[in-house]
Amino acid sequence: MDRRTDTAPVVSVKNVTKNFQAVTALRDVSIDFFPGKVHVLFGENGAGKSTLINILSGVHQPSSGSVEIDGLGADLVSPQRARELGISSVFQEPALVGTLSVAENLTLGRENLSGGFLNRAQNRKAAEQALAQAGSTLSLDRAARDLSRADQQVVEIARALQGSAKLLILDEPTAALTEDETSRLFDVVRRMKADGIAVIYITHRMGEIREIGDTVSVMRDGMLIDTLDIDEVSDEELVTLMVGRKVESLFPDIPHDPREGGLELNRVSTSQLVDVTLTARRGEVVGVTGLVGSGKGDIGRAAFGLTELLAGEILVDGAEISAGSPEQRIKQEIIYYPSDRKRDGLIQTMAAFENATLSALDSWTRFGFIDRRAERAAAEDVLKRMSLRPNHPESLPGTFSGGNQQKIVLARGFTREYAIHVFDEPTAGVDVGARAEIYGAMQALAESGAAVLVISSDLPEIIGLVHRAYVIAQGYVVGEFAGDELSQDTMLPYFFQEMKEHTS
Repeated sequence: MDRRTDTAPVVSVKNVTKNFQAVTALRDVSIDFFPGKVHVLFGENGAGKSTLINILSGVHQPSSGSVEIDGLGADLVSPQRARELGISSVFQEPALVGTLSVAENLTLGRENLSGGFLNRAQNRKAAEQALAQAGSTLSLDRAARDLSRADQQVVEIARALQGSAKLLILDEPTAALTEDETSRLFDVVRRMKADGIAVIYITHRMGEIREIGDTVSVMRDGMLIDTLDIDEVSDEELVTLMVGRKVESLFPDIPHDPREGGLELNRVSTSQLVDVTLTARRGEVVGVTGLVGSGKGDIGRAAFGLTELLAGEILVDGAEISAGSPEQRIKQEIIYYPSDRKRDGLIQTMAAFENATLSALDSWTRFGFIDRRAERAAAEDVLKRMSLRPNHPESLPGTFSGGNQQKIVLARGFTREYAIHVFDEPTAGVDVGARAEIYGAMQALAESGAAVLVISSDLPEIIGLVHRAYVIAQGYVVGEFAGDELSQDTMLPYFFQEMKEHTS
């Protein structure tokens, strides 16, 4: 590939506005994207980032304004047309066909034909070239479903770079990756930069902005607030620009007031866990962390009755509740917030207020009938306290940003009292402003005397938020930390601990 050495923008957004009926999602946005540079889009959920990249990807067309490629007007009428003009996107969820090989996924829709039949030799050569362009040595014959999440992302990038790629859009590419996988992905991005490709990178993680970005554009309420060189702006200034106010501290100072009772797992084993013992006392915020695939998520599922126990016991306030369904767990005052809010946390065909009250419908049921007026009033009060934006409780979940969908899920924990709150990846894909609000909700729960268990792959989140933390590796608890031991230097080595060390 020819390296681009010019300094003119490869893609320019010129005064773009996008209206969806009465809602203005983008308002007069102008941004230039330069070859060989990683341009970070930073903003709260609902700031307009997704609308902007959907316009660049050909999914939506602007209501006014234009997009230029190499200084010429570009009519991005479809994703296919955008790819033909050199703009490709890789989204959070890989769109590979799991049963097809890497080679077949790379040439899907671009197959070379000879006499009406697949030219397998040419297709394989094209796949080899695509992987080489992304700097990957993956086997072309492996099934996509057998790849790690990071390798799936690399295949997506290789597929996106085929042809005359000029601009690559990466939307939250590391959301489900480990630190090692993220590092490998960044190596691929740096290769793209060296080849003169412009990269748009969307992330909520401040550390990634510093590590991979050159330029950052801050968006808020559909408007471009500012575009700055990464080196010229502090993290605090970025957050202030993003939320429109100064955020004093992301992590609240939660008093440590452990009380009697709470959640106990005593030598619990499941298909993913081995002999796990941990406690989260009332008035405490306790963390569980580890690599993706370590088994940490099964702790939350076991606590809520979603996973069968093979051995051990679970207790709430000293009473054993090992057997039982999620419905029974709710009656036993346990509420669980799943990691995949779209698949497991929300019913997409029900309004926001109906989703918020799902676990407490018996509170408004008399003689078999639900008092809908009382239910809605309670839900609206909680959603208002959760700062749902926009404040439209009657809207479907899909109309809200990711952070606000998470608020709808979390609202369930405030429509009635629970003794135990189990959060699984509570801020995945959630912006800084919404994170602060979620952490504030956790603080209120702990101070009210509930036990709060936070399961998270985000180690800085665990360190900044909890009173005590457990590290899980290969299904085992390999370490418990508190006080000064809650640090990255102390905890991170335990993420990679081999079980022969643990069991010897």
